[in-house]
Amino acid sequence: MDMDEMVLVSVDDHLCEPPDMFEGHLPSKWSDEAPRVLHTDEGNDVWTFNGAVIPNVGLNAVAGRPKEEYGIEPTAFDEMRPGCYDVHERIRDMDAGGILGSMCFPSFPGFAGRLFAAHPDKAFAADLIRAYNDWHIHEWAGAYPDRFIPMALPMIWSAEECAAEVRRVAELGCHSMTFTENPVPYGEPSFHTDHWDPLWEALVDCGTVLSIHLGSSGQLVVTAPEAPMDVMIQMQPMNISTAASDLLWSTVPRRYPDLRIALSEGGAGWVPYFMDRADKTYDMHHLWTGQDFGDLLPSDVFRRNFLTCFIRDPIGVALRHEIGIDNLCWEMDYPHSDSSWPESPEDLAEVFVGVSDHDIDRITHLNAMDWYSFDPFADRDRSECTVGALRAAAGDHDVSIQSLDKGRHGDKNVSLADFVEQT
Repeated sequence: MDMDEMVLVSVDDHLCEPPDMFEGHLPSKWSDEAPRVLHTDEGNDVWTFNGAVIPNVGLNAVAGRPKEEYGIEPTAFDEMRPGCYDVHERIRDMDAGGILGSMCFPSFPGFAGRLFAAHPDKAFAADLIRAYNDWHIHEWAGAYPDRFIPMALPMIWSAEECAAEVRRVAELGCHSMTFTENPVPYGEPSFHTDHWDPLWEALVDCGTVLSIHLGSSGQLVVTAPEAPMDVMIQMQPMNISTAASDLLWSTVPRRYPDLRIALSEGGAGWVPYFMDRADKTYDMHHLWTGQDFGDLLPSDVFRRNFLTCFIRDPIGVALRHEIGIDNLCWEMDYPHSDSSWPESPEDLAEVFVGVSDHDIDRITHLNAMDWYSFDPFADRDRSECTVGALRAAAGDHDVSIQSLDKGRHGDKNVSLADFVEQT
């Protein structure tokens, strides 16, 4: 397939929430306690909430920056590409990058709403989450419904309230709920209990995907405070394989065969070994551990219930039929440091050499459409959705790499301990 004929839908991007996002969505009784952005004397923009200060950490918003400037900064909105926080500018960036569709995970609340969930007043926390979800569905995704897959935050302290929110947002057309890799660090019951059954039932009833992003438990593989940052960055995808194992060996996907679980930003090249190891573990140990997959193997359940996603994974693409061609989606990760924007099509063209048009279409957009109940072709012809057509529509929109270099930032060699403390 010619690169310009591809249709690209990314199932893992991110947004930096704008300062006015709660206006008109949060009940007025909470206005004095609502999260807000402060501009510090040092020139940083930080969110403040419940006594905590949450910085805009730079690796979350480095799209358009040279790699040598990756690090803790930018920490202010005026240092980011506007597409990080302005939905109209995001569309312009998507057009210029040849990207038709996008699903955006949250930033300052945490990937699974951990910041809001920690508030002791759960009525306030619930209103915050509903306000966030309404903003995301109506103002972010709703501004361009043919371009965005909406996503909702969970009320993770209550399976019943979380289930109710799944049902509420599904009525608004949202069929993706972000969730944690592991609820135990939140102080909540594990996946190996029946505590979450109301949530699983709601997800199945509404055709909503449980979207799990690496790092959403608040725990990353950190070997030592002195370890170089590279250790944590390389090992990040391993967090998602741990979550996959935890859920696979729970009874959840066996009791809810129609439950759909997406594993974001974990890549796919590890999946064939993961499934082979699961099947071997079952064969060797189920008689004494008590596991019972009936007439299926763990690998069968994985292929039925789990979606895996990659940014650039030539090994995963080469092994796509071992993984399952209907179990793979592409992700761009804009505006994070792993993102392939604005050259995602060129990047994928290299990875897809020798891959059939059918397989490319499944990976680049059809699987995303099927899993997330997303139909960008409802109001536009496919020919208007291709890389070539979108880039032509973008005109001369500037996507050149630009240095920040405002002179106020110091040493960019940050230790792992410093990074963890600041995040």
